[in-house]
Amino acid sequence: MFLLKITALLPMKVHSERVPDKNIKNFCERPLYHAVLSTLLQSKYIDKVVINTDSDIIKEDALKNFERVVIIDRPKEIQGDFVSMNDIIAYDLSKIEGEHFLQTHSTNPLLQTDTIDLAIGTYFKNLNQFDSLFSVTRLQTRLYWKDGVPINHNPNELLRTQDLPPVYEENSNFYIFSKKSFVDAGRARIGLKPQMFEISKLEAVDIDEPEDWGIAEVLYKRRAN
Repeated sequence: MFLLKITALLPMKVHSERVPDKNIKNFCERPLYHAVLSTLLQSKYIDKVVINTDSDIIKEDALKNFERVVIIDRPKEIQGDFVSMNDIIAYDLSKIEGEHFLQTHSTNPLLQTDTIDLAIGTYFKNLNQFDSLFSVTRLQTRLYWKDGVPINHNPNELLRTQDLPPVYEENSNFYIFSKKSFVDAGRARIGLKPQMFEISKLEAVDIDEPEDWGIAEVLYKRRAN
C-alpha cells in the first residue's frame, strides 16, 4: 500500500539555560538527541529528518551516526533563547521541499515510533476535517487560576477527579502540519482547524528542568528492560 511521506523537523540549539548542553549530554550512554532521532527514523511515514542547528558538534555527530538526515545551518538572525519556534520552522520550510511535516524536540526521549505512526496516520486520514494535529496530555484534576478561582470544577460539588470534565495540556511532543496550513495560520505550526492527539503522561515526559533528566532516564531504562 502506498504511504504518504512526511519530513520530520528536529531543531536543536547549542545553548540550554536550565540544563547545560542538554541536546548532546549523555543520556543512557548516548547523546540525548539520539533517542528521538532514532525513533523518528524508524517511522514508516518519515522519509528524512531535518536538523536545524547552530552547533557544529551536533551537525558532525548526526551526519556521522545517522542516515536520511539533512542539516540546516541556523543563521544568526534566528539564533538565541528568545526566537519563536515558528520562525525557525518558517526558515526550514523556505529551504526544503515537501508538503507535510512533523516537528518534535530532542527533549522527548520517551516518544515511541508506534505513537508517531498512529498520529501521522490519523493526520492524513482526517485532512478533510482538520488541517493540523498536535499532541496533548489529558488532565483530570482540580485546577485553579492564580487568584484561587476554579477553572474546571465547582468547589461546592466535590466530584471525583475521574468524573471531572477533562482538559488537555499542549505537551509540545510533536506537531504535524502542511506548508499550506502553516501559511494560512499566519506562520504557525498549529493550524486554523487543529486536531488534538492524546498521548500518555509517561510518554510525554519532557526534559526541561534538571530534575526531569533523572526521571526520564529511569523511565527510559525501565522500558528498555
